[in-house]
Amino acid sequence: NLSPRQTCLYRCANDHTTEMIFSADAEIPVAWGCKQCSLEGALLDVEGKQAFETELPKAPRTHFEMLLERRSREELEELLTERLGELKARRARGQADATNS
Repeated sequence: NLSPRQTCLYRCANDHTTEMIFSADAEIPVAWGCKQCSLEGALLDVEGKQAFETELPKAPRTHFEMLLERRSREELEELLTERLGELKARRARGQADATNS
């Protein structure tokens, strides 16, 4: 026979829900790592709301988001066009290797 169990739900900042099953007499953690994105998820109550007032970590910024903080899209388009032109010119010369930039 299995011991009595309880199901707990956790939700992370990316709105992923993780279901965990614990023993009925176990101490339930207020946070649990998300199985999809590894952020910490907060324990939900029976109504699906956060059970405890804890601040969840924000989703990490992507490399592209940080890049957009430093350069405008127009600048990035210009750099991309310039770099692609250099690569095409190098390939035309038969120098596919980027070691001599």
